[in-house]
Amino acid sequence: MAKRVLLAAPRGYCAGVDRAVVTVEKALALYGAPVYVRKQIVHNVHVVASLEAKGAIFVDETSEVPEGKTVVFSAHGVAPLVHEQAAARSLKTIDATCPLVTKVHNEVKRFAAEDAEILLIGHHGHEEVEGTAGEAVGQVRIVDGLDGAREVQPTPGKKLIWLSQTTLSVDETMQAVAILKDRFPGIQDPPSDDICYATQNRQEAIKTIAPQADLVIVVGSQNSSNSVRLAEVALEYGAKVSHLIDYAEEIQEHWFAGVETIGVTSGASVPEILVKDVLATLADHGFSDVEVITATEESLLFALPPELRKDMKAAGI
Repeated sequence: MAKRVLLAAPRGYCAGVDRAVVTVEKALALYGAPVYVRKQIVHNVHVVASLEAKGAIFVDETSEVPEGKTVVFSAHGVAPLVHEQAAARSLKTIDATCPLVTKVHNEVKRFAAEDAEILLIGHHGHEEVEGTAGEAVGQVRIVDGLDGAREVQPTPGKKLIWLSQTTLSVDETMQAVAILKDRFPGIQDPPSDDICYATQNRQEAIKTIAPQADLVIVVGSQNSSNSVRLAEVALEYGAKVSHLIDYAEEIQEHWFAGVETIGVTSGASVPEILVKDVLATLADHGFSDVEVITATEESLLFALPPELRKDMKAAGI
């Protein structure tokens, strides 16, 4: 039996995640430990544990940060209220919000100013959705999945526009949009696609691999929206089985029964070292033939937050 691995490209860190993680590392080097971080900087248990080991302290709310200390806001973004709470505690803030999330925040502000009602396609309780909706309290309705699209009841007579969380399944989002357009023919599209380039690219790569795969392994954490979507998309596009794991140690021997082709990818908040560990484990089980399947090339980079760059320049770094 020919055993092979189809390795997705692109995979792993996107520009927004890389920027956020480096922001915390640079802040620790510049200001010294501890540096406080509101929520998980990115949704990956390994990354969070690594930064904790270097002196980062993760908190749920700004009220847990001692007055006058430095706090980094995560890549998922925060509502204006969080900025106000930080200012009230005289906290030094570094905003590591992904620029692609900031783009959606700006769209919310723009359409709210036009007195439109915004139907935000996304998951209830997700930090990105909470931060985005917080830009226009009372003017944003969250549409969670296809059922949400079928059931949402906007204010009669209001101008409607749909926006979306950046890390959703492209296909499911378009299905939700189709339902909304059928129900509300006048609803406006966003000025440009909200689902981020990295989410789309990783989904396209696994769509190519899935029909050939007996098993797909997605490296990523359970609270990572884009990682969960990859595991779902793999099944939707023909993979017989898919598993979402944080570490290679979670791979089970019985997964390999009758398996010839394994697809491997990782979510946008996953460092490549974790993928290498998975590939090493697969090689130990005879899956040493690795073919890279490339959907597209990525070259985007984001500058570090301006408040951090200013302090680094002043310190001669």
